[in-house]
Amino acid sequence: MPTSPVKTRIPLTSFGLLITEVKKQLFGIEEPLSVQLTGWRKHFNSYTLKGRRNCVLATYGILVITAAVYLMHKQNKDGKQTSASTH
Repeated sequence: MPTSPVKTRIPLTSFGLLITEVKKQLFGIEEPLSVQLTGWRKHFNSYTLKGRRNCVLATYGILVITAAVYLMHKQNKDGKQTSASTH
């Protein structure tokens, strides 16, 4: 099984743990305690699974809303063109 280039042996299949370990060892970045996370950082962060999930859901939500607005605008535009051509 391939291993990470950092000191601890982490399987490459767990990419999130690999990134966390690289941050710790190479850059000296430690995870903040849950008490230190306040405001929107408490809900949208890369340290907890819940925070990552919220980021993904927010991204998908923005994509869905954008697609819905585009389709509604396109239908509205097509409706105006057909009614203008019949008059």
